[in-house]
This record gives sequence, C-alpha cells and structure tokens, in this order.
Amino acid sequence: MRTIPIITAPEAGALISDGAVVTVSSSSGLGCPDAVLRGIGERFAATGSPKGITTVHPIAAGDMFGIAGIDHLVKPGLLRRAIAGSYPSGASSQAPPRVWQAIEAGDIEAYNLPSGVLFQMHRAGAVDQPGVFSKVGLDTFVDPRQQGGRMNKQTPAEIVSVRELDGDEWLFYEAIRPDVAIIRATTADEWGNLSYEDEGSVLGALDQAYAAHNNGGIVIAQVKRVAAGGTLSAQTVRVPGILVDAIVVDPDQLQTTGTPYDPAISGQIRRPLATLQDVDWSIEKVIARRAAMELKAGEIVNLGFGISALIPRILVEERMDSAVTWVIEQGAVGGVPLTGMAFGCAVNSQALMPSIDQFTLLQGGGFDHAMLSFLEIDRAGNVNVHCLPGRRHVTAGIGGFADIVAKAPTIVFSGMFTAGGADVGVEHEQVTIRTDGRHTKLVEQVREISFSGKRALETGQRVIYVTDRCVMELHPEGVTVTEVFPGIDLRSDVLERADFELRVAEDLREGDRRLFRPEAMGLELIDAGLPEANVQA
Repeated sequence: MRTIPIITAPEAGALISDGAVVTVSSSSGLGCPDAVLRGIGERFAATGSPKGITTVHPIAAGDMFGIAGIDHLVKPGLLRRAIAGSYPSGASSQAPPRVWQAIEAGDIEAYNLPSGVLFQMHRAGAVDQPGVFSKVGLDTFVDPRQQGGRMNKQTPAEIVSVRELDGDEWLFYEAIRPDVAIIRATTADEWGNLSYEDEGSVLGALDQAYAAHNNGGIVIAQVKRVAAGGTLSAQTVRVPGILVDAIVVDPDQLQTTGTPYDPAISGQIRRPLATLQDVDWSIEKVIARRAAMELKAGEIVNLGFGISALIPRILVEERMDSAVTWVIEQGAVGGVPLTGMAFGCAVNSQALMPSIDQFTLLQGGGFDHAMLSFLEIDRAGNVNVHCLPGRRHVTAGIGGFADIVAKAPTIVFSGMFTAGGADVGVEHEQVTIRTDGRHTKLVEQVREISFSGKRALETGQRVIYVTDRCVMELHPEGVTVTEVFPGIDLRSDVLERADFELRVAEDLREGDRRLFRPEAMGLELIDAGLPEANVQA
C-alpha cells in the first residue's frame, strides 16, 4: 500500500497550479478545511502563486457570520472566479466579508448556483457526462433569461443554458472537472483512508474527490489526526485512500466555527433535550409557532435559515420533538436542527447522509413540507431570499433553497412584513407595532427571483406566507390574506403597507390566541396518516 505524504498547509498551496479549478468541501463553518485555505493564502502572499484560480463551493466555505474560509483566498491576483451555492455572510453592522467586497467591486467573477445542482455537476464531471439537466432554477435568477446566476457585470454568461428535451424545457448546467479537491475528515490513516467520526456531515467530499481524481487532478484532505495504515474499520471509511494524494493535519480543527466538539452533532451520543435553550419570547417566536401549526405528525420536513430555523425548538418546547422528521441539506435526518453558528447541524440525528444523497430526496419532492424564510414577496407570489437590496453581503445566497422549492408539496415562508427599524412586540395577547419598518417587504416586483410563484401555481404547490401581523396564501387570483393577528388593523397595518393589492379571503380568520402567550401553547399536530393506497385493511 502506498503511504500518503503528510504536508503543511502552505505546502498544499504549492500543489495548486496557476489557473487551476479548485473545489472545496464545506458548509459555512461546518466541515470547512480552513487550515488549508489559510495556507494557500499564505503561500500566495509569499510567492505570488497560485494565481488566477477558480474555486467551487457547493455550500459556503467560511462561516455565515463572515469568518475565514474563502476570505483567505481573496487577494488581488489569487482568486479569479468563484462558483458557489452560498457565500459567507456578515451582519449588517460589520464590514462585509472580503469575498463580497470583491464581488461587489467587480474584482472577481462570481456565480451563485443551487447547491444540490452543484453537487450533481461534480458527479457528472466524475463520470465524463456533459452536465446536468434539471428544472431546479427555472424562472428564477439562475435562469439565463434572467441573471443566469451571475453576481456582477464582470461575470460571463456561460455556465447555465436553456435546452428543450422531448418538448419540455430544462436548464442545462455544465459538468465540473476540478484540478484540485480540498476536503476534510476527522481521521486519515497512513494510506489516506478517511473517516468522519467527529464530523457533523460528510457533505459532498466523496463526489468532489471523484471529480478531481477521475480527471487527473489531486485530492488534499485536512484531518484532525492520523492513524496507522489499515487500522480504520472499513465500515467507517467514507472516502477511500485511493483518491487521496496529500494530508494536512490540523489538530485544532473545530467541528463548527462555534463548536470545538459536540458528540451529539456527530451522532455518537444523544443529548438530553432539556439542555437545549428555549426560544426567547418575541414576535419571531410567534411567527415560528404559527408556522409550526401547518405541520402534521408523521411528516418529513425540510428546514431553512432565518425565523424558520426556530421551528424545531418550538416543537421541543411543546414536547412534540418527535412528531416530524427533519431533513436538512447538509445531511442530517431526524433529531433537532441547530441554529446560529451550528446551523446545518442537528443533535440526536437518526442518520447523517452525504449532501448529494439528501438532495436526491429534496429535488425529487420526497418530503412533505419546506419551512423557509423570505426577504421580499411580490404581486406574483415570487420570493426573494438571496438578494437584499443594497446589502447583499448579509445574505448567504441561494444555497439549497432552489433545489428544495422545486418540488416541495407545501412551502411555508416566514418573515417580517416590513424592514428598516421595525419594532414589533407581543403584549396582552396581541401584536403591538411600536414602530413600523420604513420599507415594506411586500413589493411590486422582487429584486431577483429565488422562488417562482408562477411555477408553483402551475405545479400545484401550496404556498403559505407567515408574517408578524398576518398569514397569506398564494392563490391563482393572487396573494390572499387568510388570517389576521389580534391587535392588527387589516387595512392600515396590512393592506396599506403592501406595494400591491392583496386579496382578502372570504373566511378571514383571527390568529389563535394561544400563539400570543409566553407559556407553552399546547400545540397538537394532526396525524398525517398514510397514503390511501398504502392503508392496510
């Protein structure tokens, strides 16, 4: 057996040629090979090489709070182009991550493509297919008839095209054939076999390694430790050593940006749920509670970032944590998805799947609900979730959102009705608008389309929008108010605060009063039951 060389992070940079295509396995602060990325930046600063590289990130490399990752590579002359499902984001009160500064200044070319499709583009490249045909992204900003996923004027329109196949319209995404794959694991043995026992997810490491290896490229693995050759159980090896060319050891690598190590994230123990902190009392908690009421017991449910990320904690507080099975794009099945710097992880998972396999479930519509968030909604029911006007850097990009909404049977979007200084509270079992936001989030036309209302109506999806003052649904006649919360005036607080005419349901309801009390509301979820064809007599 060959012994794989153990090298330093700057030496890893020396393995990358000028102009190389480098794919990086990461999900924000989860599984990020940060030491290697830092080493590449250090080598460039010292030698001027590698220069003019293209990096590919199916999910962001670098924390959602703008820490490290791809920012190590944002140096004049080093990074020429970035292709990513998402990018590190920063708080509105801090300087944008360097990658966003470079994108907005036009210093680099940049694409934002659906995460699930990006994984498939690697798999296509690994088996010498020309690319991926998909309906994911049709009629959104990824569609070349709109922005084609391009993030600035310097980026050419050359990755996504529209093709017709058997009279049907598809998007065609070109295959990715990287020169270098940078992946991460917990342990490597001397022969390069990789195990993931302390990781929160395998992500797409195997397919990214295949794509590089099968096209004559190299694979660099960052790990926490090295074991003797042949001592890893074959059942625990997730990337075989035949694919690995070099190992970088970082004994201090974190499980996530904010987590040194939690065995409940990597599935080694089950954490008592009493250790999870309750959601603070706020209008955001009310929104999350109301969104949770749309669920049914026994369902498979996907979860997104933002207010919707609070919903699993709501179910924990209501002692309904096992009522649904959560599936998140990073790979966790079951358990309780986490928030903040550990977003993308779950504690007490039933399984940790590779991301590309999780996207097979999601793109195929093999789940019941998608619980997501919004930045803007327009007259057609379109949603913008990735492009905040004037402050793109505080959003992460499209991520797996486009993959998820493509065939989700029911989608619940959660968010505030207005933005810009809004102060909305909950007092005396009703909503109190102390100061309304300067800008409505219900606009005539969203800045860029992340979700197409038109396609949702054509495909029969049910779409619900839960806000701090009302609940709306997308109907063929338009966006329709179906429920108003106590304390809210329908005309002045809802209808007159939208830039387009909202319809009002004939059976308009008042919000459930239990939503507006700090104590547990006694949530009960109707049993989803079995599909009729599967019911046994």
